Amino acid sequence: MTAVPGWRPLICLVEDEAEIARLVASTLDGYGYDCVPFRRGADALARMRAEPPALCILDLGLPDMDGLQLIREIQDSVGCPILVLTGRQHVTDRILGLELGADDYMGKPFEPRELVARVRSVLRRFQRAGGGEAARPQTARFAGWTFDAARNQLVDPQGGTVPLSTTETRLLEALLRSPNRILSREQLLGGSLEPLDRSIDVRVSRLRRKLREDPQTPRLIKTVYGAGYMLSAEVAWS
Repeated sequence: MTAVPGWRPLICLVEDEAEIARLVASTLDGYGYDCVPFRRGADALARMRAEPPALCILDLGLPDMDGLQLIREIQDSVGCPILVLTGRQHVTDRILGLELGADDYMGKPFEPRELVARVRSVLRRFQRAGGGEAARPQTARFAGWTFDAARNQLVDPQGGTVPLSTTETRLLEALLRSPNRILSREQLLGGSLEPLDRSIDVRVSRLRRKLREDPQTPRLIKTVYGAGYMLSAEVAWS
């Protein structure tokens, strides 16, 4: 993120294990972040609604709610990027977290320096997609659809509004900024691709559903096997 003298990006940490919370907070503090820990999801959500953070790091196992529910609540009312840090590493939990809008998913135990690298990567992707880009055209029209990058909003050809999560907004914008061009999974993930990581496939599938694509023969977001994805449409930005 753009450096501002004296400014420390705010990170909300939702973690009920005190030792892990202390480790994460002290690590992030040492790298220039202002980390505010919460044990309960409801308390964190109230704070985030009052003061949206640059990023939320959350565990899935919380004493007052399931972390997957918290992801949904954050996406609906806060809109900040989310990094899941959890001991629940079953593939179902990972897919559900990404389906609901998490930007990255990291298991416990973890290496603190890798956590910092993941935080930086998510924040860079979020900034490239929205922050500091006000001078760029923010409204795209394609195949009868209208996409408003500034408002995380998609309008269908009949005029109906289709809400998008921040993750879906960034993915769709990346495709719309480079129409009819193949983008690799790594490009779409902002350089954070892990070996055998298929999370981008989950996100593309979710976005196709929002665009009412036939999953067997998608017309707009096409899979280029072995290479990545391509948005096949003429796009007009304004």
